[in-house]
Amino acid sequence: MENVLTASRTEEAVAVNEAADVAAARRAGADLARRLDFPLEAAGRLALVVTEAATNVLKHAGRGEILLRTVRGRGASGGIARGIELLAIDGGPGMADAATSMVDGNSTAGTYGVGLGAIRRQSDALDIYSLPGHGTVLRALVWEAPGAREPWECGLVCVPLAGEDSCGDAAWAAASDDDAVAMISDGLGHGEAAAAASDAALELMPGLGFALPPADLALRMHAVLQKTRGAAIAIARVDAQAGMVTFAGVGNIAACTIGGGERRHLVSLNGIVGHNLRKAQQFEAAWRDGMLLVLHSDGLTNRWSLDAYPGLEQAHPALIAGVLYRDFCRGRDDISVLVIRRGAAS
Repeated sequence: MENVLTASRTEEAVAVNEAADVAAARRAGADLARRLDFPLEAAGRLALVVTEAATNVLKHAGRGEILLRTVRGRGASGGIARGIELLAIDGGPGMADAATSMVDGNSTAGTYGVGLGAIRRQSDALDIYSLPGHGTVLRALVWEAPGAREPWECGLVCVPLAGEDSCGDAAWAAASDDDAVAMISDGLGHGEAAAAASDAALELMPGLGFALPPADLALRMHAVLQKTRGAAIAIARVDAQAGMVTFAGVGNIAACTIGGGERRHLVSLNGIVGHNLRKAQQFEAAWRDGMLLVLHSDGLTNRWSLDAYPGLEQAHPALIAGVLYRDFCRGRDDISVLVIRRGAAS
């Protein structure tokens, strides 16, 4: 059974710079839970998690950001389960020992260290990556029902250029037990017209993501996007049993695999899907469980590296996406970073 891991964009992004922003983040979480018709118990836990995470950002770092998005996993009965993921991102002093900081009563700010402990108790999953002197990225996940899990781990940051209401980037990923498909679209320019191009690409993925090879899917998108501004597109399909990832990319968009500290770039051809696509060509690379697949738009500089972040390669993909967004965002374009890994429970 195919399970959509993520679709479209980060639903809520709240800058945390002052006390009023904590309430704004809590309202954003409540609004998202309401739109998803989350059970009251889960929505209540999410509200506490968002409040504590935003408070911690303000208290310990002075400023940062809260990102919220919908995730999907496998429920206890085998069906699709929905969750809401929070990323709290800051560039503050960081923590030398995140595990100790999660114990109630421990603090690095001269106050009772109950915030992380509360987040741990109220969330269904908690992951932290913190580097002293370089800040912290915290991921908390609240499922709508207990017992859900993530056979494929997925991380996504997809947000518009500052000052824009619409994001011209979009992303989609889905997985079965042994296969996964991931796509990122970067509509030309910014704003509503760029978003419309990416939306047109997104609409094809649920029906054709697993049905067509990446190159054929890129050609199908080319025909559909001719009525739009056009987009740079990256499409990857992972066949875990065959140990292979197949990739087709068009335009200024990037993809790579990472495993054992080795980063292998996947080649994108010049062109614009919808306007200037002479050919779509597939490339193959080796794949093994535990590897990362990273796709990103040119809102992220190509000079990023995980080498200066001990242990980050083994962290949850959402933390990796958050760190890359925080430290390598160009700041003059929409940005999308999609990271996936096959989980140990597959």
